[in-house]
Amino acid sequence: MKIIILAAGIGSRLGNPFPKPLTPLSNGKTIMGMQVENLGKHFDVNNIYTVVGFKKDLIMEKFPEVTYIYNPFFDRTNTAKSLLKALVKIKNESVLWLNGDVVFDDALLNILKPFITKDVSFVSVNTSRVAEEEVKYTLKEDGFINELSKTVKNGLGEAVGINFISSKDNQAFVNRLEECDDNDYFEKGIELAIKKDNLNIAAIDISAFNCMEVDFREDLENANNIFRK
Repeated sequence: MKIIILAAGIGSRLGNPFPKPLTPLSNGKTIMGMQVENLGKHFDVNNIYTVVGFKKDLIMEKFPEVTYIYNPFFDRTNTAKSLLKALVKIKNESVLWLNGDVVFDDALLNILKPFITKDVSFVSVNTSRVAEEEVKYTLKEDGFINELSKTVKNGLGEAVGINFISSKDNQAFVNRLEECDDNDYFEKGIELAIKKDNLNIAAIDISAFNCMEVDFREDLENANNIFRK
């Protein structure tokens, strides 16, 4: 299995003059530093690929132990195209990927690992809240994801930004990411693969663990309150 961290964006909403993954936390780590440390407790860090763009050298100098993929169009593309750039280099393998602004408790990886071992595609979700501005989901009658976007009505929970595509589903997902527009999020590619390729994407509930995306200053304050150690 390979791991992809999406860290190419400018992250303008947080207002940093540097890439958002390098945002310092009150525990003395950066967001990406905490990600790499947590992933390293469960997986081989040599299998981490990071998609960079905005001020890429700052990230590359900070974390020389991971492999890098450059998205030169970081200022006019979104996560669908950044993820696509990585997946075309990791053909027909299973991939765990996460947004570069996700802060999480490493214990939640214990919940995900059985699904990774079974090579079952999934989206990690939080069912304890359903905020209007977040990516939400609904399920089909068979229990797999039906819809996945910010515009979903009557969502059952929020996607937290940690996802997995199985080796058998990889190529179909790549094909649908190629269909996405430059400004689409990767969730659009997942939805297209569900509808056009009948991919079964599980929703794995990690609500029992701390996990959040840091988009705004308020999010950063919350993250600092939760992850003090």
